[in-house]
Amino acid sequence: MFKIGWFSTGRDRMACELLKVVYESIEKKEIKNSAICFVFSNRERGESKFSDEFFKVVDELNIPLICFSSRKFKPDMRKKALNEEKEGNSKLIKKWRSLYDEVIMRQIKPYPVDLILLAGYMLILGEKFCQEYKIINLHPSAPGGPKGTWQEVIWQLIEKKATQSGIMMHLVTPLLDAGPPLTYYKFSIRGERFNPLWKKMEKKLKDKSLKQIKKEEGENEPLFKAIREQGVKRELPLIVNTLKFLAEGKIKLKEMEKTRPICLNFLDV
Repeated sequence: MFKIGWFSTGRDRMACELLKVVYESIEKKEIKNSAICFVFSNRERGESKFSDEFFKVVDELNIPLICFSSRKFKPDMRKKALNEEKEGNSKLIKKWRSLYDEVIMRQIKPYPVDLILLAGYMLILGEKFCQEYKIINLHPSAPGGPKGTWQEVIWQLIEKKATQSGIMMHLVTPLLDAGPPLTYYKFSIRGERFNPLWKKMEKKLKDKSLKQIKKEEGENEPLFKAIREQGVKRELPLIVNTLKFLAEGKIKLKEMEKTRPICLNFLDV
């Protein structure tokens, strides 16, 4: 049995959809001989309507749920640490993360797993956690692409006038978004669909800075939305097939440092 631990903040409907799709793929034997042994969230019931909806899905699927609020854990230390991090001092936030991770590891210890999947988990894991567990994460760019959140990645692509984007699953290491990739998609952000949107962006940039456009339009900017849509529709098949390959032994985590990632552009999305 390939045992999976599931980490999610449960901050949106996509978190619910992802869990349901992977669970159903396991039930249908598309992901063979596997099980989601627990779901962990850094929110508790009542903190957010979206995470509460996510918890309902977990309950309906009869998966053990472990909640431990990051907001409520040493809140004074956390607040000070976040303020210091904004000023470029990350020492205290690393200490806070380490203390928080220690509690999580005690809570999930009764559920031995082969792998932890970060599926919309909005906290950075510390060094000890990464050493204790094999962890994979979805990142919204192809290997060698921009780092950061999906919003930051897309704005970087627009700023650089990129021709391609992608998504990947990668091993989690203490260095943010720097672990070796396992699988990835690449897709063009040029051509018939995108070229008119690039032209409109070029016109806007004659009168405004990209910073102004980000502030005024944000995620509703048409080019931004189109790039995001192309990534989102590939996320579910990428995650499902990555877990499938791991469960079947086609990807071996111990050998990832030595092997090339698998390109999944052949999948129909």
